[in-house]
Amino acid sequence: MNKEERIELAELLFPNINENIEYYENKYPKRNLKEGAMVTRYGPSPTGSVHLGNLFSAFCDMIYAKQSGGIFFLRIEDTDQKRAVEGGIENITGVLKGFNILPNEGYSYGGEYGSYKQSERTLIYQTYIKKLIIDGYAYPCFMTEEELSSIREEQELLKTKIGIYGHYAVDRDLSLAEIKEKLKNNEEYVIRLKSPGDANKQVEIIDCIKGKMKFPEHDIDTVLLKKDKTPTYHFAHVIDDHLMHTTHVIRGDEWVSSIPLHIQLFKVLGFEPVKYAHIAPITIKDKETGTIRKLSKRKDPWAGAKFYEEEGIPIDALHLYLATIANTNFEEWYLNNQDKSISDFTFDFTKQAIGGTSFDESKLNNLCKTYFSRKSGEEVYNETLEYAKKYDLEYAKLLEANKEDMIKFLSIEKDGPRPRKDISKYSEVKEEFSYAIDELFIKEAYKKYDGDKKYDTDLIENYLNILNTNCSNEEWFNDVKEFALSNNYAASPKDYKKEPDKYKGHVGDICEAIRVIVTGRTKSPDLYSILKILGKERIKERINLYKEVVLK
Repeated sequence: MNKEERIELAELLFPNINENIEYYENKYPKRNLKEGAMVTRYGPSPTGSVHLGNLFSAFCDMIYAKQSGGIFFLRIEDTDQKRAVEGGIENITGVLKGFNILPNEGYSYGGEYGSYKQSERTLIYQTYIKKLIIDGYAYPCFMTEEELSSIREEQELLKTKIGIYGHYAVDRDLSLAEIKEKLKNNEEYVIRLKSPGDANKQVEIIDCIKGKMKFPEHDIDTVLLKKDKTPTYHFAHVIDDHLMHTTHVIRGDEWVSSIPLHIQLFKVLGFEPVKYAHIAPITIKDKETGTIRKLSKRKDPWAGAKFYEEEGIPIDALHLYLATIANTNFEEWYLNNQDKSISDFTFDFTKQAIGGTSFDESKLNNLCKTYFSRKSGEEVYNETLEYAKKYDLEYAKLLEANKEDMIKFLSIEKDGPRPRKDISKYSEVKEEFSYAIDELFIKEAYKKYDGDKKYDTDLIENYLNILNTNCSNEEWFNDVKEFALSNNYAASPKDYKKEPDKYKGHVGDICEAIRVIVTGRTKSPDLYSILKILGKERIKERINLYKEVVLK
């Protein structure tokens, strides 16, 4: 067809399109950003629940845009309406807000480059398709499902490339008269790319993460517009990334094989291509088979975003973990910079792992403990209370009723050079500090004590008579050592080891007895701090409880 015939065909196929592409180019002008500022987008499809891989992708979009002084926006890519699930969009926006991954603009956030929902941008896509038809880069294809299936079967039998290309593209060169006849007969059609590619030639791109990559040119006449005149993902995202002035597309490396097509679409449309950064999948070692596989929402509870919220894993701690995946040098930097946060770190695509990154539960756990260790007791209290109000209302009420004491307990050993690391999630505060609230301690009744030793309550009652809670930690321990000696206990384990027959035990045994009686466990934060908070009367009550429960 010549240019005049292509113009006639375009008008025939899209009589409803009155605007030309210049209208949209002017409507969505270039962003006024500083040199080097990245514009990134998270473009989820509302076809299921959000998983850890999705969160990681959105997290990368956010951090790179933020550190470069750019824009991170949310675009809902809902061109596949058949797979969309009810509440899918609300789930996406809710999870992003819940995990503090907040776009600067986009769906539900507003902005000057909307609509940010692809199903509301159909006229835009059709306008650009109309232009491609006029330029000779697209055509209507009337092949039936039976014909397509037959071609595929033949290609599979011949072990050749699957798709519509070469002699398989039977509608590529239909005349205008032939197309008119088919339209007159109400034959259904899709719009295909008339690919200018040659598979014997190569296209080279520089991926921000993977570096230089070469591929055969794309030569398949890919569907751009479906029978209902809505776009395919491939076409829609190229149009939107151009009009929204996306600079970097950060996406999973399952899209690597699509690069030649996407680059070709940018080229035939006359657009400046985006820069691609393909991130490796998060993998895990399967406990049953021992093989490495991708995270599965069905097999791995931690693959789903909801898991972290329900478990009480702090959002900021999860960000720390995602940062270790984003850059391999982040963890060491963070652990060595106690006064720094993620926003102080400079992320670099070249520091991101090229291969799959294994999900490391122990690393996540350690980062969570480090996160809590850097929080004040009051901050831990407030965050735990917020979690408990949502997932453990009974505990929330106890926290509110015991606020002053809880903050004191949670503040123990926070000021030293090595703050304690005994909490990895909000749900553990109740477990780790059950002795801080009398109601929980009585209910627990020493069930957490896993030893078989029984302690001398007479000895501890005698010690209680000389307990001074208005002194330094060092003075307190000296008093305990003196008490030990006066009751035939060695002042140190070393002294006891030298002459075991001379003593009943050593000062550590006395401290252990006190600790078990007042906390119900053999390990706890600084014992003297606990005794100071409890006070003599509550300690006495716990000695009586120990007698009643353990020594009955």
